[in-house]
Amino acid sequence: MDTSILSVEHLSKSVIAVPPLARRTDYSVNGDANLQIIRHLEAGGVSLLLYGGNANFYHLPLSEYEQTLEMLASLAADTTLVIPSAGPTLGLLMEQAKIIRRFAFSTVMVLPQQGITTSLGVAKGVRAFVEAAGIPAMLYIKQDGFIEPEDAATLDREGLLSAIKYATVRPDSANDPYLRRLVDLIDPSKIISGIGEQPAIEHLRDFALGGFTSGCVCIAPRLSQALLSSIRLRFWEDAQRIVNIFKPLENIRNSINPIRVLHQAVESAGIAVTGPLLPMLSNVDPVDISEIAIAAKTLFDLDQCAPLS
Repeated sequence: MDTSILSVEHLSKSVIAVPPLARRTDYSVNGDANLQIIRHLEAGGVSLLLYGGNANFYHLPLSEYEQTLEMLASLAADTTLVIPSAGPTLGLLMEQAKIIRRFAFSTVMVLPQQGITTSLGVAKGVRAFVEAAGIPAMLYIKQDGFIEPEDAATLDREGLLSAIKYATVRPDSANDPYLRRLVDLIDPSKIISGIGEQPAIEHLRDFALGGFTSGCVCIAPRLSQALLSSIRLRFWEDAQRIVNIFKPLENIRNSINPIRVLHQAVESAGIAVTGPLLPMLSNVDPVDISEIAIAAKTLFDLDQCAPLS
């Protein structure tokens, strides 16, 4: 595992993959299956792995936390930087911080708590967590009202943030006053587009964000890496062509549930058996598996024909 500090250079070379966490039928974490997912990503040129919502870290029991971090750190190649998540509640964050200190991760993402928060309160919580964990945090902004740009900027000025994952969905990604305020206050190279391939062009072209995360990269790492390369080179037509390739599976994710569909898609594509989703989520309805499988296999096959970036 790469233990260096997350940098602009990392983001220029790799999409940040957000993989599912494979489990056995008894809900125990499946090391072999997770290794298959990681190796598939690495073979496609991906060297940044973020374990967050798609891995259902929201509901990961504290009793499993250290074991899961140890597994991820041991499975990743020496050139792969792994970012685990913590939270979302303050109590869980502070307990997980004690465990994180035992590892060599260079950053950890703070999962956003839904409700019962204020902007200043979130900033205080992130500040307390970073102090306890001993490493900077990746701030995850997923909805308006969670934290104001000014409070996020204060955390950044204090040296507490490695990056910001910005994942608030807008009808028009290019028209986002909140994101505009954020990039006016914080170096946009530290802000990462967090909604997959679909808004990546607008976010990196119009707001100069530093990179993007993706779930579907777990199916098609070569194509996702090619999208990043096309955006860096400002080859907008090529970039849009690649985005369109991802749309069939992304449309299904949006219509059902992004986490649940990706979990099934990785298995349906033949990459690894992902098994059951940890409650309080559930696997997709069996009637949807065929549609997911067609989209996942098509995307996987197209990826196999794509050159390495």
